[in-house]
Amino acid sequence: MKKALLAMTAILALGTTAACGGSKENGGASPSQSASDTPSSSPSASPEASKAAPTKVELKIFLGGLDRFREQFDGYFEKFAEKEKQEKNITVTFNSEYPGSDNAPQILKTRLATGDVPDIFSVHAVNELPAYYKAGYLADLSDQPLADKITDGIKPIVSADGKVLAVPMESLAWGYLYNKTIFKEQGLTPPTTLSEMKAVVQKLNDAKITPFELSYKESWIPQLFLPLTVGGLVNSTHTDFLDKMNKNEGSFADIQEMFDIIDLVNANGTKRAFETGNDDGSADFASGKAAMWVQGPWNADAILKVNDKFELGVAPLPISDDPKSTLINTSVSTSLATSPESKNKEVALDLLNFILDDQASNDLYQSLKFNPVSKNHTFKPYPWVEDASAYVSKGESYQDPTIPQAVKDESGKALQSYFDKKMTKDQVIKDLDKTWKDANANASK
Repeated sequence: MKKALLAMTAILALGTTAACGGSKENGGASPSQSASDTPSSSPSASPEASKAAPTKVELKIFLGGLDRFREQFDGYFEKFAEKEKQEKNITVTFNSEYPGSDNAPQILKTRLATGDVPDIFSVHAVNELPAYYKAGYLADLSDQPLADKITDGIKPIVSADGKVLAVPMESLAWGYLYNKTIFKEQGLTPPTTLSEMKAVVQKLNDAKITPFELSYKESWIPQLFLPLTVGGLVNSTHTDFLDKMNKNEGSFADIQEMFDIIDLVNANGTKRAFETGNDDGSADFASGKAAMWVQGPWNADAILKVNDKFELGVAPLPISDDPKSTLINTSVSTSLATSPESKNKEVALDLLNFILDDQASNDLYQSLKFNPVSKNHTFKPYPWVEDASAYVSKGESYQDPTIPQAVKDESGKALQSYFDKKMTKDQVIKDLDKTWKDANANASK
């Protein structure tokens, strides 16, 4: 009888709630701010949890440079909200920001420094993680289940002092992108030296095909020349360049041959470079307006959304006539972290673990067209990933060089001015030298 009375009471309570129209607290919220309010039906949810009023948590999420993946991330966060509601009776909503790559690092640094701390934020594993760790902005994730899932080759890149500090998203093997269809039609193969690249450019020009896509509206795109040229030279003919620069003993004049490939690309590219940003560049490239693009495979999703039949290739960028300097850049860029100061640390940790969920993360990473990063990822890599991996397996690669973020940021602006003939080669060299010295001084404080 007691059981029957309890069941009848529960039914009446549910009916009253439905008649009143339910909660209006989330009415009008944007997709990135909504969450599932469906009562738990999971067998794992305890009777006590299902009866208690749910705890409400709003996660502040800051994903710099990932606006092109907003749909995928927002959808995945909704799946997490459903899981958290079912398993812990926590109603999670999201206040998500997707600022652009050009200004996201500075915005995040300001937020962290002033105590306006996001619960989850993106950090560049190579460029930013060491400095953020030193400043105390990154929580130690070593005791979380996700730590044991990260593949052995990637774990050191998202770690410091033996501590796992971030969840890797984009594991990269990149150089430049090329249109395989155009290359096949013109009988071309990816060149291994600068002279061979010049021959490829000439053949494309003769066929009335623009060799390179130029999209310099956003400074982070011309900035990509910096890690590609420095990385290739440091791992072949100028092995001491980084050490000398970090000791204020070197100069970009020592590796000024880096401008050879930059000049070749700039002289053989699409028009209106300063009117073309990343999205427009992806659309132009997908439409066959250029055969090559000094860009990474992180744009694969944007390219294939425009043309799902596009045959994307990845190859190392030749920067000299020494084939030993024509190498693939391997790195981990976008990673997700949380701060020790997060006001919702428990839920933030749950979300970071869900990013590498054994089942759901396969679909997430595949939809983002990222490489596998977990030992439990089972999806097949995309063809362009296999292209790059073939070079890596032959030892024709290097780990992304550690260059101060300030130098990378400045190089993008300087190379925009160089293309626009507002700065000379010597002026760019002096500018980057000074920026590196300033970065050294700031790091020593």
